[in-house]
Amino acid sequence: MIDREAAVRLDAADPLRPYRDRFRLPPGCIYLDGNSLGALPATTSARLTRVVEEEWGQHLIRSWNDHDWIAAPARIGAKIARLIGATSKEVIVADSTSANLFKLIVAALRARPDRRAIVTEAGNFPTDLYVTQSAADLIGAELRTVSTEHVLDAISEDVALVVLTHVHYKTAARLDMRRITQAAHAKGALILWDLSHSAGAVELDLNGAAVDLAVGCGYKYLNGGPGAPSFLYIAERHQPVMHSPVAGWMGHRDPFAFRDQYVPAEGVDRFLCGTPPLLSLLSLEAGLDVLADADMGMIEGKARMMGDFFIAAVEQSCSGFGLELASCRDSSARGSHVSFAHPQAYAIMQALIRRNVIGDFRAPDIARFGLTPLYLGFEDLWNAVEILRDVLHRETWRSETQETRARVT
Repeated sequence: MIDREAAVRLDAADPLRPYRDRFRLPPGCIYLDGNSLGALPATTSARLTRVVEEEWGQHLIRSWNDHDWIAAPARIGAKIARLIGATSKEVIVADSTSANLFKLIVAALRARPDRRAIVTEAGNFPTDLYVTQSAADLIGAELRTVSTEHVLDAISEDVALVVLTHVHYKTAARLDMRRITQAAHAKGALILWDLSHSAGAVELDLNGAAVDLAVGCGYKYLNGGPGAPSFLYIAERHQPVMHSPVAGWMGHRDPFAFRDQYVPAEGVDRFLCGTPPLLSLLSLEAGLDVLADADMGMIEGKARMMGDFFIAAVEQSCSGFGLELASCRDSSARGSHVSFAHPQAYAIMQALIRRNVIGDFRAPDIARFGLTPLYLGFEDLWNAVEILRDVLHRETWRSETQETRARVT
């Protein structure tokens, strides 16, 4: 039996509990959507105020030098590198996840000119599929979209690149990065991992797994704020032959020489493009600084425990109401969110949000609950399940209008 007392005991023994005070959350809110937008770090507002009022307001353009704005993409990339098992020379922050995905796919295809196929998984996050198809069309490559269980079978000798997401956005299913990367390499293919639902939530070791390329967003578990810039990773061994298809001035070897001829910068810096969005970049840095002394193994360990606790509590308290677990029961094969399927998932989630339990909905029938270890506790999860049971038992979800859904679900 799982009860409130068990949740209280787990919270009392939680070594990550002090991190909760590093975030600002509305009173009474149980926030289960950090896998979509991370909570506001307590230091971010002051940091942005200082940037706006002092660095921009007083120092103006001098801050590119005086406050080292120009080095922000590399400096912040190095902070992400520590969280994903990479070196500081392998990660840069720039643009959006979609833009970085496009740049890396095109670069990888051009680095493998004798191979003309890409393998990816059906049901992947839509932007990954759209961008991959767009890049394949541009280069004239064949895109092979297969079910996840058939990915390894689809990697043949003519495959240049495999594009996969490490933790699935709907189900939280977690792929075996090391095993799949080794299988791709055995066929001579490169692999590109999307880490958007992994970075900051699960322990990663890109170098240890011999990963070639990766992208990830900054606004989920890295708490960078809405629309925070993305990061990209290129293993150092591949950097000499990887060239961005978008040759912008910030990716030039000497951008302030203002030469007509483009000469790419050394290493991963060549994948910079336009002028960096400093307010968003520095907001992301504030979020990363919250994680500076956190142990990713400890974070993942708590995420697994929270997932097991939440699944058990829902199945204990909400059985008979049509909820079906859509996530992996095995915590080692699951990321840091848990999903349940229900025909009325949208209405149920809206009823929960009205009760200040904030998760989200993914079409057609998924209610998704993010379990963010740094600012969530086990008693929060217990309270959320109690409210979920009440919503289901009293059928308060029936008052929610499904025909007119919000633009963001």
